[in-house]
Amino acid sequence: METSIAHYIIEIFKHYLTIVWSWGFNSPIALPNGLKFKVQGYLHNGWVEVVYDEGYDTFTVRTLHRDGKTKQEISDVYVDCLVSVIDGMVERCENYVEKVKKDYGLGAY
Repeated sequence: METSIAHYIIEIFKHYLTIVWSWGFNSPIALPNGLKFKVQGYLHNGWVEVVYDEGYDTFTVRTLHRDGKTKQEISDVYVDCLVSVIDGMVERCENYVEKVKKDYGLGAY
């Protein structure tokens, strides 16, 4: 992690470790104005980019296809919503608990 923005994003993630771990967060790469990392989430498996827009003091979050093209993008994300926005793109969906139980054969808990 060379850039201060990448370090700042990692520091935010440290406050939500159980959520970040649920994404399978790995292979972080510092970008000039953000952070790129891999995930193995329920909804997305691959790269995620988080880019800081200093002028607006917000982030843009992108999930990427294998060819590097943008799969999904959400702009104007404030710092207090960053983890929940990424979680919604990578891991959580409507009826998440029920879908995960069904898909992984977990039965009733």
